[in-house]
Amino acid sequence: MKKLIVCASMFALVACGGGEAEPEAMEEDAAVEEPAAAPEGAVIPGSYDLVYADGTTGTVTIGEDGTYSGTAGEESTAGTVADVDGKACFDPEGDAPAMCWTAGEPGEDGSFTSTADDGTVVKVTPAAAQ
Repeated sequence: MKKLIVCASMFALVACGGGEAEPEAMEEDAAVEEPAAAPEGAVIPGSYDLVYADGTTGTVTIGEDGTYSGTAGEESTAGTVADVDGKACFDPEGDAPAMCWTAGEPGEDGSFTSTADDGTVVKVTPAAAQ
């Protein structure tokens, strides 16, 4: 059961890229550079910390190549993740079914709540935000 939750949680982590940074003041003579494009979609590569409603903690790392690995408590999982209709859908290796997550709006620290299609809720925090 935890493996399924871990997979689902992982999506939650990727569903939101965090808030946008404040633009820096520029001098009039300074060259204008194009800002880097913000990641789009429900799957954002990176490392995230997870906290489930029951207090279980975990982590998930999403690669640029669409793979993920993560833990929840003593359980670990890995597989692929994709943006499906605006949700992050985690498909673990083996026979476990895929689970899709919908991310809420990010807070000032970049953390957000993600909800799985089965109602499971997890708080997702970008690892760099801690």
